[in-house]
Amino acid sequence: MKVIDLVGRTGPLVSFEFFPPKTSEGDASLVRTIEALRPLRPSFVSVTRTGGKPREATIELVARIAGLGIPGAAHITAIEASRADIAAALDLIGQRGIDNMVLLRGDMPKDPDFRRPSDGFRYAADLVSFVRGRAPKLCLLGACHPEGHPETRNLPLEVEHLRAKVDAGVDVVITNMFYVNAHYFAFVDRIRRAGIHVPVIAGLMPITNVRQIARMAELCGAEFPSPLGERLEALRDDPAAALAVGVEWTTRQCAELLRAGIPGIHFYTLNQSPATRAIFENLRGEGLLAGR
Repeated sequence: MKVIDLVGRTGPLVSFEFFPPKTSEGDASLVRTIEALRPLRPSFVSVTRTGGKPREATIELVARIAGLGIPGAAHITAIEASRADIAAALDLIGQRGIDNMVLLRGDMPKDPDFRRPSDGFRYAADLVSFVRGRAPKLCLLGACHPEGHPETRNLPLEVEHLRAKVDAGVDVVITNMFYVNAHYFAFVDRIRRAGIHVPVIAGLMPITNVRQIARMAELCGAEFPSPLGERLEALRDDPAAALAVGVEWTTRQCAELLRAGIPGIHFYTLNQSPATRAIFENLRGEGLLAGR
């Protein structure tokens, strides 16, 4: 099932992101997480690449999850890939019957000697164009940055980068993580005024580990609100209470977004289920996810 065909069909989408674990213990933990979240009936799941895992690991995990009856989307990054690499990934995606791909430039490697392949891709839009040309029936998802890309922090430029991806063939976009809804609403207003009308799914990362999440927010350029930071800092020695504060914050974020009629919410789960499940149950209790 294509994500674009799910938008608006039965209310807002709710989706989860996972990554291929590095160890057999991590794999077993992820299976438990997926089983815990499966009753929530996610609209789709996406699987990213981390820890040097090959593209095949991402694709095979998406196929495994699809075997549970959940539509999946495989993340493919451009920064280190040749055209032959992407063509091989597309062949495997076709063999596994996957309908969706999330296409990203990817983070620049820290290795100072890194060089892109001579026939590689400079920007995500270049990757989108290549994939769209070879696989016209796939649903292509892209990323967007409501607070500006961390490498530029340039809001008007972010609109033009998104335009390039949409013109190249992106069907749906998912935002980077954010903790202040005003940034999402302002971003959507900017791109709509610029004539860009693709669905914008809100990407949210529930707070499970305070220091880890704050660091990730800093790296991706997301504002971490002072009131939230102060409440969490006061609970640094009480993980359960800190988790409850994080769940409360993200629940309120989701409620405001859903009441505004956004097309969907994408949870960056970090391969864990408790916070996401708690937020989901809170929203269902408020009648915002009726029928799930």
